[in-house]
Amino acid sequence: MLSPTTLAAAFDRVTEHWSPKVIGRVNDQLLKVAKLKGELVWHAHDGQDELFYIVKGSLRIEFGDGPVDLEKGDFLTVPSGVRHNPVADEECWVLLIEPASTKHTGDEVTPRTRSLEEQLSSTD
Repeated sequence: MLSPTTLAAAFDRVTEHWSPKVIGRVNDQLLKVAKLKGELVWHAHDGQDELFYIVKGSLRIEFGDGPVDLEKGDFLTVPSGVRHNPVADEECWVLLIEPASTKHTGDEVTPRTRSLEEQLSSTD
């Protein structure tokens, strides 16, 4: 039997900033929730678009030609191959939609990089 997922309850699984958790799948796209605070890293996803939907708070995504500010209820799709750097001055809750093959920080590896296995786990 199918059962719904409450988005607010999904965020309860996230106990560490920049550590997304997979909460669903639509074909080859993963739905992930994450709590963000501070700066991630400049990176790109070659061959994959990435959608950011702001559930709570605000997020600035830096691009080479300037930043884009997102508020609660806003969403933005970062096209494949575009270098970007998400920055949250205060805690921000975000829903991400991206292909299952998307690497968390592209080809950049930092202490904040999370493998798909870590994103699928129920705890940080």
